[in-house]
Amino acid sequence: METTLRGVGVSHGVAIGEVRHMGTAVLEPPARQIPADEAPREQGRARQAVEAVAADLVARGNLAGGEAQAVLEAQAMMAQDPELMADVERRIAVGSTAERAVYDAFAAYRALLAGAGDYLAGRVADLDDVRNRIVARLLGVPMPGVPDSDEPYVLIARDLAPADTALLDPTLVLGFVTEEGGPTSHSAILARALGVPAVVALPGAGDLVEGTLIAVDGSTGEIFVSPSEEKRAEMTRAAEERRAALAASSGPGATSDGHKVPLLANVGGPADVPAAVEAGAEGVGLFRTEFLFLDDSTQAPSEEKQVEAYRQVLEAFPEGRVVVRVLDAGADKPLDFLTPADEPNPALGVRGLRTLLDHPEVLRTQLTALAKASEGLPVYLEVMAPMVADRLDAKAFADACREAGLRAKFGAMVEIPSAALRARSILQEVEFLSLGTNDLAQYTFAADRQVGAVSRLQDPWQPALLDLVAASAEAAQAEGKSCGVCGEAASDPLLACVLAGLGVTSLSMGAASIPYVRATLAKHTLAQCERAASAARAADTAEDARRAAQAVLSGE
Repeated sequence: METTLRGVGVSHGVAIGEVRHMGTAVLEPPARQIPADEAPREQGRARQAVEAVAADLVARGNLAGGEAQAVLEAQAMMAQDPELMADVERRIAVGSTAERAVYDAFAAYRALLAGAGDYLAGRVADLDDVRNRIVARLLGVPMPGVPDSDEPYVLIARDLAPADTALLDPTLVLGFVTEEGGPTSHSAILARALGVPAVVALPGAGDLVEGTLIAVDGSTGEIFVSPSEEKRAEMTRAAEERRAALAASSGPGATSDGHKVPLLANVGGPADVPAAVEAGAEGVGLFRTEFLFLDDSTQAPSEEKQVEAYRQVLEAFPEGRVVVRVLDAGADKPLDFLTPADEPNPALGVRGLRTLLDHPEVLRTQLTALAKASEGLPVYLEVMAPMVADRLDAKAFADACREAGLRAKFGAMVEIPSAALRARSILQEVEFLSLGTNDLAQYTFAADRQVGAVSRLQDPWQPALLDLVAASAEAAQAEGKSCGVCGEAASDPLLACVLAGLGVTSLSMGAASIPYVRATLAKHTLAQCERAASAARAADTAEDARRAAQAVLSGE
């Protein structure tokens, strides 16, 4: 009998196939005492296992490239954390085996993270994955992970570690469904980059019986268990119509009546550029530069290394717009040489621009590298600061850009509600705004973007979030300046129409989403988008806002 479940759709497309569950986690190693003379050998085993797992994560990242590479390199740094390793060796010195010492040391660190506030608690899944991989290597058992199968399937998991998501084979994994996660979790972001339909935050996903046929709609978040032939035919037909519309859509982003809405790509480094170019991106709306700083957490990359990486991206978009976000370190992206180790709540502490202003030499080197990388190129370079709170922040960043001799537009990211509420003040110092809706939602609703239990508050359709977007766009319009969106909200085709109706001047997203957004925008006039935006803001819940906008745009 057909039943319907609903989670959060985070990656477009339809997947119909049998359920396969993620491999089980590593069992807890037995606790046994070892003689003192065996301690050095066990400590050596532990170090070798840690280094092997870190190397494997880096290798997976190199294969995956782009955003996945940055995520996996961060996990490798987690595996090699010197304090964790010191704790492992202390436990071995008093009689633990290598595998038990790793298990217990990670458990202690896990408890610290879980109790350190929602932001760091969201890193627990990544930490568990690293622990499982090290323990599995020490025990000599297979790594937990994606099941072996010769036939395509829909993958079900409690959550997907980045190391698994990054290397999913789209020819075998038709789509995936998780119990945890949210629309801006690592799994969701990587799913969109892969172009794999995905639904997250589905309670009871783990109860789906192995081998059961399900149909997954990555746009609506609906899961149809044991779907009828009619339902399968309906979903397949809708997917084919969508593919046809995508194939017929090309050129710059615009509404049906010619209102231009440039569609840009979010990139994590040079490896993401080919997909962005192929998707017809009109430039880059968010160039995350963290990937360069994750290779070595003890020091910043040299100016020369930065120049080389930046120029690769800039050269790919001649005459196009490239918006670079300077280093956004701190919180869930700690760097040993920058990030305080003892902050009680890093999400509300020294991160983003605050970190760079505390370390002006790091900011100066990055800005100088960007200036040199853009020399002689016809690209329209724009540089923006993360986590701008007020006009003083904006002025400090603009002054630093001018002192570095950077010939580019300077901008501010709107990720903190204060920046949206005082956008006109901030625009006295900078030339554009870029809305990071992931963090803006997180701070507006006090809801960690990595925690599935609060995913409804991370929904970018929340009317309060739309109000802040509108306030920012209206301020930019009043000042004659631009206001784009570079958060994951831009990747939702229906919401993209609403954002255009709110006055947003450009949309930036993962490359895989660009054709969907382009095709949807082209179906509607600017007036329709404005009416849809008004209807969404008049609603009281995210679901009602989505329905109201859909009704307007479908002519109901």
